[in-house]
Amino acid sequence: MALMRADFYSEALGMSTSMTVILPQRTSSQIGLTGSAPEGDPPVLYLLHGLSDDDTVWLRRTSIERYVAPLGLAVVMPQVGRSFYTDEEHGNRYWTFLSSELPQLCHEFFRLSARREDTFVAGLSMGGYGAVKWALREPGRFAAAASLSGALDVATRRHHPTAPLDPAVWHTVFGERAVTGTDDDTIALLDRTPGTERPALYVACGTEDFLYEDNLTFVTAARERGVPLTVDFSPGAHDWAYWDAKIQDVLAWLPLRPAG
Repeated sequence: MALMRADFYSEALGMSTSMTVILPQRTSSQIGLTGSAPEGDPPVLYLLHGLSDDDTVWLRRTSIERYVAPLGLAVVMPQVGRSFYTDEEHGNRYWTFLSSELPQLCHEFFRLSARREDTFVAGLSMGGYGAVKWALREPGRFAAAASLSGALDVATRRHHPTAPLDPAVWHTVFGERAVTGTDDDTIALLDRTPGTERPALYVACGTEDFLYEDNLTFVTAARERGVPLTVDFSPGAHDWAYWDAKIQDVLAWLPLRPAG
């Protein structure tokens, strides 16, 4: 694998930012690791971080580089602060950065497949929300999307009785506007994405996680609408032991073409 940290200027954000990228490399003489790569442009997974993290966190807290080495899969991990992958009401245009500028720059900087069937998105917590929102808002871009412990019911999270969203974060991201029914409401988005276009969805959450209720709400809403999805509810908390295990399940679930 080739590992790099890319520091670059974002026109959408009006400032420099960064992303961590893993690129596949075919190898045979490394001790304890064999790398694979497809013959053509490699498939890509956009892997999104959570509220307290940055673009390096998946690499630091899991063995993601080792997990993807035999798969011939590129992984792009962008930096979005505490934005909920949204054009912030009192901040910056992180949705525009994520959905428009980032893919364009990645294809300019790196050799990646542009085919929908080779493009995937996943994330944890805030990033799980971002992954599902991106996939449902732009279903023509992704073959599959996965959420690990995702904040999948953001519309009710502001005043949740046990774990409300920090008011300062909410004010910066959403201001005083209602989220329910908008393009930032993942449940509302289930009604706006035709079934023939919707990517495959994977929802995992630990039963001891404070976001378990949000995930139950989203899964129930999806099933009421006849939306097919893979659900993995099992013992686990909101922590890296859970996410390190579950990202391996996500990688096994992705419809990847065989690597060379």
